[in-house]
Amino acid sequence: YNAEYMGAARFSCLCWVCMEVQEIVLVSPPTDGITAVKFAPDSNLLLASSWDASVRLFDTDANILKAIQPGKAALLDVSFYQDSSHAVSGGLDRSLRLFDFTTSSETVLGTHEAPIKQVVFHKETGLIFSGSWDKTVCAWDPRAANAQIGRLPLPEKVFAMDVSSTKLVVGTNARRVLIYDIRKAVPTEPEQHRESSLKYQTRCIKCNPDNQGYALSSVEGRVAIEYFDLSPEVQKQKYAFKCHRATVNGTDVVYPVNALAYHPGYGTFASGGCDGVVNIWDGSNKKRIVKLKQCNTSISSLAFNASGSKIAIAASYTFEEGEKEHPADQIIVRDILDSDVRPKMKEVV
Repeated sequence: YNAEYMGAARFSCLCWVCMEVQEIVLVSPPTDGITAVKFAPDSNLLLASSWDASVRLFDTDANILKAIQPGKAALLDVSFYQDSSHAVSGGLDRSLRLFDFTTSSETVLGTHEAPIKQVVFHKETGLIFSGSWDKTVCAWDPRAANAQIGRLPLPEKVFAMDVSSTKLVVGTNARRVLIYDIRKAVPTEPEQHRESSLKYQTRCIKCNPDNQGYALSSVEGRVAIEYFDLSPEVQKQKYAFKCHRATVNGTDVVYPVNALAYHPGYGTFASGGCDGVVNIWDGSNKKRIVKLKQCNTSISSLAFNASGSKIAIAASYTFEEGEKEHPADQIIVRDILDSDVRPKMKEVV
């Protein structure tokens, strides 16, 4: 696996783990394409959204489906809200819906003018942000009489979005990245406008838990590591690398990188692609730690649990090759070894 550090750095492979680890395939998975999996902030409960229009809540410790909330149209994203008993979702029906699993109740917080692509919860402010193909990001406070408390116009459709403790990062369909400061109030303007350092369409953005930057993946088998600080000393640390590529029958094949997930403790990160592979990377040292998993279809979403001891893998065909026969959708929950995610110590010369 070669990396491009502004054209030339190398990403080396550390190891391949062959030891036995526990993994389970969750019962009663979604029946159509899985769009997102998210672990609860305080337990090993797991949410899943999908094209079958349902929000599913799994107890991954017991491997049971605890609840299913049917919807009206395909769902493109889901997130826990505040705790493990509330969830918020968005999708093709343009509505942002809040679920209470303890009472089996649903509240429509509001709507966009086009499908909702991304939904994130910002625990520091208690706000929900929804990004839509209507070229807006809306801020919502379910505690307010009027839940929608802000609306941010964008130049293009939202394709990817995430939050850190202080930043909202939005990626658009035209490879633009907009960064907002969300510490004090709902912003009206981005503090930074950027163009993705990757040449092709953005698939996923995930903020580093250290709040220093973010990872961005594209359809062309690459991941970029970016930093918020615009000083030249920090910006020279950013880089991009090739991944999720293979030689098939003598032909080089490049796969979209659909999913990214940061480990909450070490800050290493996982990537999942249309090659069915899950890799874990040490971004600071520019090394692959482990090829964690090879599935028989695309990886559509990834999530670590709050302690970093488990990873949820959504193995679900993402139609990158059009309509065709494909394996049934699965959600795999795998135990994480410390060696899977611990950064390699830098050698002292």
